[in-house]
Amino acid sequence: MSAKKEDNFEKLMLELESITTKLEKEQLSLDDSVKLFEEGMKISKKCNSKLEDAEKRITILINENNEIKEENFIPED
Repeated sequence: MSAKKEDNFEKLMLELESITTKLEKEQLSLDDSVKLFEEGMKISKKCNSKLEDAEKRITILINENNEIKEENFIPED
């Protein structure tokens, strides 16, 4: 996979899913398996980075006593 700026989270996840399927279902040589695993780890790191970036951007602005207060987004369970 060539890393491009237009790679979005969903596309990266589909690629990761494809690699996982190949590793689970295909009869691959050890070298091919290791290469796919390495590629999967790189994609996984990119996905994690994208999730962390999204989490940082998710904020709530609250107007409190004519002050704008920024708080971290806390999801409800």
